[in-house]
Amino acid sequence: MRKARPTLAAALAAAAVAAATPAFAVPPQSMPPQTAPAQTPAGTMPVPTMPAADALPHNVSPQGATPQDVPHRDPGRRPGHPRDLPLSIHGGTWPTSHVQGVTVDHEHGWVYWSFTQMLVKTDLEGNVLGTVEGLTGHLGDIDLNPRDGRVYGSLEYKAEEAFYIAVFDGAAVDRIGLDAETDGVMTAVHLDEVVEDFTADMDGDGVFDGDTADTADHRYGCSGIDGVSFGPSFGRTGGPQRLMVAYGVYSNTERADNDHQVILEYDVRTWHRYERPLTQSEPHRSGPRRTAGKYFVYTGNTRFGVQNLEYDAYTGDWMLAVYNGVKPGFPNYSFFIVDGSARPQRGEIAGQPEREHGRLLSLVDDGLHDPATGIRGWDFHGDYGLAALGNGYYYAAEGGPVPGGQEGEVHLYRWTGATPTPFERVTH
Repeated sequence: MRKARPTLAAALAAAAVAAATPAFAVPPQSMPPQTAPAQTPAGTMPVPTMPAADALPHNVSPQGATPQDVPHRDPGRRPGHPRDLPLSIHGGTWPTSHVQGVTVDHEHGWVYWSFTQMLVKTDLEGNVLGTVEGLTGHLGDIDLNPRDGRVYGSLEYKAEEAFYIAVFDGAAVDRIGLDAETDGVMTAVHLDEVVEDFTADMDGDGVFDGDTADTADHRYGCSGIDGVSFGPSFGRTGGPQRLMVAYGVYSNTERADNDHQVILEYDVRTWHRYERPLTQSEPHRSGPRRTAGKYFVYTGNTRFGVQNLEYDAYTGDWMLAVYNGVKPGFPNYSFFIVDGSARPQRGEIAGQPEREHGRLLSLVDDGLHDPATGIRGWDFHGDYGLAALGNGYYYAAEGGPVPGGQEGEVHLYRWTGATPTPFERVTH
């Protein structure tokens, strides 16, 4: 068994101070600027918080600890409670599509929510501090870069065959109604690798069939990008934080080359040279020509690939939340965990039209097991948002249509490692 993690000083003390300080919001841009108390979304009530205890930001490992110190399979072991984190946080109701992702800024006590066409910023009590609006593409999963404190998210424009990482200056998101194009709070970096796979003419007929699953086109079944997360390179327990970007993959039960999740690795430390404001009517193509790595994990086909990708320093592993697949012959789990301690192995990417080799990732040897395929996974619903909070605690998002639009909410969970669901909801 892996040894228990050491107790450390709380990294969420600043968040507790921020939560206790009255927050302020500014009316939409069209109104004269004025200072007013931050508004709590309708129907949101003050929520209880957990007892004080030690916790760390989700992507920072405790000093001296390694992923091997934490067992995957120890349901009896209880992680320490995080400091002052609410059991639930409501992200508001917005006239958008559903919530796509969530990330927590521990230092400031801020929560960021992706609502497909809008970025929302709240405090830990759900008071809205600001929004970035006017996105005409698809904003997906988001994560906080621990190095620069900014929020990075996948952003798709399939009709334009353009795919980006949007970079938000979270500290500047200080009022409701900021414009993504004109208010200087968002830049974007274009990802050429994604475009090449999305537009691949796989049947060789000279025609790219566009944004549709009912085609042989799209290499690996690539439908774009969605899941994003910062963490160390695969197979490492430390080192520079890399941005991992997971493909969306079309659901198509008639082809055999779409049964892997595809994850790209980027070193964003030099991305300042590529960052540009995004004019959505004339999207730029400024971005790196190459990735720092391209990886494949065999899960069976899922509906639109990895919806949420999250590195968890507590286990040292990478969590993949998906919409269940429907392809016969596969277990079609909704949650997978990539072994972060296992170095990628070069091997054959099964099912490709022509024999192809790549860097393969390993799923952890735990959870549900399908003997026919060898695939392991779990049943969990992190596809609308998953944020590792440190010390074995997580926020998982839920959402859906309500009068006025779509609402989003996160609930606190703790790691158990149990099968079939490796988390349990914290209720008190």
